[in-house]
Amino acid sequence: MELELGYDMLGSRLRSIGEVEIGYGRWGGRPRTLGPHPLEYDMLGSRLRSIGDIEIGYGRLGSVPRTFGTWDVDCTAWAGIPRRVGPYPIDHPRLSSRVRGVGPLSVEYDLLGGRPRRIVLPEDLHALPDDLLRVLFLVLHLQTERNRKSSSAA
Repeated sequence: MELELGYDMLGSRLRSIGEVEIGYGRWGGRPRTLGPHPLEYDMLGSRLRSIGDIEIGYGRLGSVPRTFGTWDVDCTAWAGIPRRVGPYPIDHPRLSSRVRGVGPLSVEYDLLGGRPRRIVLPEDLHALPDDLLRVLFLVLHLQTERNRKSSSAA
């Protein structure tokens, strides 16, 4: 089974993961909802603090997530690229920050390879479980934020 990732008309903001809509505030900026789950940010609006009732804890430096609810988040120390969220390993090609897999899911990219286009579920999985949806969104969100920071620094 495949889930298409939908984007806005400019192709820059993720609007859906399969049938799950991602809502934005009036002025666009950051996503505000993932389906029925509200997305909360810190006071400055720079870090995602929770997805629904699951809180995201950060380390002392502040930009690298350390916990996702009761699960640990294992990230590379120098870049904050997640390698594991709880029971789900995160797959990245060697020397790349692009995610290729989240647990049992595969992430496929557009022709230019710059943006995720679809999620491929294994044959034994007929729907995306809620916890895996939230982890997938977190990983894609972190990748988007890293890309935004690196393009603004260039």
